[in-house]
Amino acid sequence: MSPLVFALAQIDTCVGDLAGNAGKVMEYAARAARHGARVVVFPEMTLTGYPIEDLALRATFRKAAWSQANDLAEQLDKAGLGPLYVIVGTVGTDHDGDRPRNRMVVLHRGVVWAGYDKHFLPNYGVFDEYRIFTSGQRTVILDIDGHRVGLAICEDIWQEGGPVQEMAEQGIDLLLTINGSPYEEGKGHVRMDLAARRARQVGAPVMYVNQVGGQDDLVFDGGSFVISPSGDLLERSPQFIEHLGYWTLPAAGDEAGCQVGPHAVMAADLAGDEEVYRACVLGLKDYMAKNHFTGVCLGLSGGIDSALVAAMAADACGGGNIWGISMPSRYSSLGSKDDAADLASRLGARYEIQPIATEFEAFQQMLHLEGVAEENIQARIRGVIVMAYSNSHGLLALATGNKSELACGYSTIYGDAVGGYAPIKDLLKTRVWDLARWRNERARQEGKTEPIPENSIVKPPSAELREGQKDSDSLPDYRLLDQVLSAYIEKAHGRADLLADGFDGDTVDTVMRLVDRAEWKRRQYPLGPKVT
Repeated sequence: MSPLVFALAQIDTCVGDLAGNAGKVMEYAARAARHGARVVVFPEMTLTGYPIEDLALRATFRKAAWSQANDLAEQLDKAGLGPLYVIVGTVGTDHDGDRPRNRMVVLHRGVVWAGYDKHFLPNYGVFDEYRIFTSGQRTVILDIDGHRVGLAICEDIWQEGGPVQEMAEQGIDLLLTINGSPYEEGKGHVRMDLAARRARQVGAPVMYVNQVGGQDDLVFDGGSFVISPSGDLLERSPQFIEHLGYWTLPAAGDEAGCQVGPHAVMAADLAGDEEVYRACVLGLKDYMAKNHFTGVCLGLSGGIDSALVAAMAADACGGGNIWGISMPSRYSSLGSKDDAADLASRLGARYEIQPIATEFEAFQQMLHLEGVAEENIQARIRGVIVMAYSNSHGLLALATGNKSELACGYSTIYGDAVGGYAPIKDLLKTRVWDLARWRNERARQEGKTEPIPENSIVKPPSAELREGQKDSDSLPDYRLLDQVLSAYIEKAHGRADLLADGFDGDTVDTVMRLVDRAEWKRRQYPLGPKVT
């Protein structure tokens, strides 16, 4: 029994693009073969993209996906890659009930050589697989050059019992799981702890290959790895980029199987702010690519939110592909206009000024608005201008609202809420400041110009829709507000819990009322990357 070289092909797939995804498999399989790999492992539902949701229910799509798997096996063989074991995910069919299954197939010597169907179907959070798929029933252990390789798909290792328990009883040399596990801050360590438990359970290393890339509001961070039964990390691929890693399962002996291979990568942990920032950038970058946008437009107010979104956009698509629009009113301060121009200059973005005073006066002469209605008409004029740029130049319009504002309804429907994507909608205001400071610090470390003007970070936030307006006029101080929101939203604390947390009754009542009344607005806000 000879050593078995595995390639961990952490790739970015696109939902529904069967040919494109198959082409990527061909490319990475060829690279792996040149490196001497015997087995190439791709993420969950490689050929179809993930999550495919109701697309799986279309019999014509399932048939096309199965044909693609067969064609890919033949293409691999014709390209001289037939001796490889190429493990990919796709959608299959339970022919007894004519229902879709989340399937793994092994392509070898020109045919679909083996297959395995996911047992446990998640039905929580962002997952809806229990409604879409039917469960697999068989435990599958491959014999590859004398090595016993057990198969699992994502949720199968998160649940007790099932195929992992059966493999523990039967004995395997490696537990291999393919995954489409979305990013959440801090989830990486949870995955590794879980995989270490499963490695101890089966008495063999666990290989965890994860998808990378953005798909609508989900971001997949990659971070594929191999871990030993003793919890030692044997290989770890970097996060947020496509990557082809390698690890060798030695010829014999558990101890030999728990070593870092000569070609293994050991990517470093990312700090929390960098991890979240890169997740937001990747989500935006892939949303643009998969919807065929090459540039973005957004309103530049000089404030911190639009500044951070613009910096993220520059990292996603390049500053020259950003159209920043300053839309001053009579309430806009000179400092804000200067900060917006400074930001555009730092990023190398296009910068145009479209004053809205004339349009605002026209509406006032017609409608005679006061109070909130007067404020909101300014935001809606700006929304029209942003969408006009989007339509006329083929740009993706970006909404710049943060999670604190959206939670409390501090946004204007058809105004600052317009857009096709909202990069920071899952970031509390205090986190927006943190990420802006981190991004500037990274630029300083690299010897580059700080992308975000310091004044945009330090000045008191204001919508500037009336004279002397500050966000604190309508909301509690953001430091306090975000603590309450974090407990109420992320920890699901009720009123009694919040009072026990030490928050005063007036603040708790105000925040709960704002959050509960703003649900209708949140439902209409553009999607953005989920990072919490």
